[in-house]
Amino acid sequence: MNIEQWLGLITGILFGFLLQKGRVLRFEKQVGAMLLQDMTIFKFMLSAILVGMVGILFLADQGITTLSHKPMNVGAILVGGALFGAGWAIMGFCPGTSLGALGEGRWHAAFAIVGMIAGAALYAELYPFFKTTVLAWKDFGKIGLPEVLLVSPWVIVAVFWAGTLAAFVWFEKKGL
Repeated sequence: MNIEQWLGLITGILFGFLLQKGRVLRFEKQVGAMLLQDMTIFKFMLSAILVGMVGILFLADQGITTLSHKPMNVGAILVGGALFGAGWAIMGFCPGTSLGALGEGRWHAAFAIVGMIAGAALYAELYPFFKTTVLAWKDFGKIGLPEVLLVSPWVIVAVFWAGTLAAFVWFEKKGL
């Protein structure tokens, strides 16, 4: 294995450990998140996003990595988001938590994993159809908020941090 694979393995194990310790692999936490009654998963995800966005942007500024946006395609976002949300609601797991739950020995999570693999295979088979239909709805190209708002990416980071920290305070006041 090369260094990137080792780093991927180590960070994957660390992420799984944090998922388990944060109790976000628990079915009741998943249901609580979907019902907006338990913000544990959202707090966990937002914390990861806060750290990740600073780290990735810092690495890009240092020339260590480059940012490469995927095209902002309305059809892909609407259909993909609906499928992701439906799968999460039906199974009670998102992709990361399903693998973590299986790692904890909760075998029913295997159905979610098989569903994800089957869905990916089905998408690959139907891609020519999607390319001329759903994916052709509207493509805004490779854009992000900084390009749309004509501001530095660090401004977006600061606003996101402020909004997220305010949301955390509100969650805590509400006991969520």
